[in-house]
Amino acid sequence: MADRAEQQVLFKVILAASVGNFVEWFDFAVYGFLATVIAQHFFPGSSADISLLKTFAVFAVAFAFRPLGGVVFGMLGDRIGRKRTLAITILLMAGATTLIGLLPDYASIGLAAPVLLTLARCVQGFSAGGEYAGACAYVMEHAPSHHRARYGSFLPVSTFSAFACAAVLVFALNQWLSPQALADWGWRLPFLIAAPLGLVGWYLRNRLAETPAFRALEQRQQTEHAPLRQAFTSHGRPIAWLSAFISVTALSFYTFTTYLSTYLQQVAGMSRGNALLVSVLSLLFAALLCPLAGRYSDRVGRRRSMATVCGLIVLTIFPSFWLAQSGQLWLAVLGGMLQALPAVLSGVVTAPLLSESFPTRIRYTAGAISYNLAYTIFGGTAPLMATWLIDVSGSHLAPAVYLMLVALFALAGGLRLPETVHVRLAEVS
Repeated sequence: MADRAEQQVLFKVILAASVGNFVEWFDFAVYGFLATVIAQHFFPGSSADISLLKTFAVFAVAFAFRPLGGVVFGMLGDRIGRKRTLAITILLMAGATTLIGLLPDYASIGLAAPVLLTLARCVQGFSAGGEYAGACAYVMEHAPSHHRARYGSFLPVSTFSAFACAAVLVFALNQWLSPQALADWGWRLPFLIAAPLGLVGWYLRNRLAETPAFRALEQRQQTEHAPLRQAFTSHGRPIAWLSAFISVTALSFYTFTTYLSTYLQQVAGMSRGNALLVSVLSLLFAALLCPLAGRYSDRVGRRRSMATVCGLIVLTIFPSFWLAQSGQLWLAVLGGMLQALPAVLSGVVTAPLLSESFPTRIRYTAGAISYNLAYTIFGGTAPLMATWLIDVSGSHLAPAVYLMLVALFALAGGLRLPETVHVRLAEVS
């Protein structure tokens, strides 16, 4: 175990990384929970289903900029360091989120409203592309090798906590404000909160030192001047295999955190308040589960953890959707908790894999490419695909079939990766 001084440094590192991660996911959560309200303001004049599809399409478009952000900030992080790059990403994310809270709607400026909403979401996607992989690298390069998933699990804790806080806030607004007040101005408040949160995260990150692994590279003058080219020429296959596994991380995460609330309202007929309550309880359960999942992954290894994720999806996904569509509060909560199991473990094992799969000189770039490629294809499109599959097939269980098929694809890719649970990051080549 690390001594007391190292524990204090780790605490500060985890706090700084987690606050920025919280800001990133808080916005994505708020957008998902308020999708039905946003649809009314920015895409009026269509049926409720078409407006919702357009709103989720904007949600997906933002993800198209994540790979670009991952490349830009990944190369920056591998050249100038993790700390300075992460300070930039959090300011961009908080600024774009705040802007959404200030945008005039379609009734005020017409077509310019959805255009500006889309542009703000694209800035968010661009900055988010450099956030998570960099935060993981920052934590992992400080953590002891035998406890990387344990310490890294606090990043998923901040992710699920961000969604829980967003759900609590939207639930509170739903209870305290009249439907008209929520529609008129109340929906803007959660987006405006990003401004002070972003400044706090920027302050914390600026006070920390660079990681020991990157400082060692700088001292030896071995930082990579072309990390993108090097990532693809020397680690193209690990990028492809890791991206394949992260596909199920992305899909299970967004199905659970973003689409579940919409599913409960549109399919099960639950009120917005009850749907948000189900989400809050399920998300708090997920946050509490993360450290246990981290200990599990450190104990059994990454490959067995990936196999466990895919097995959990096959076993739980149909019962979870069946319980959710019942419309009964506590059955829906149980369904949400079942969806949380694979979403938690996949997120927890992904965090160390992003660093363990690549050497220090290209870790940020290669990790960001792997992560954002999967999240763009499978994460950003999750609510849109689920809504479309139900509409086309007529089956409310169609999203469960889709998730199970992606889990099998993820397993095939993930098991091509070597076991890295005890590898020293400095020795990864």
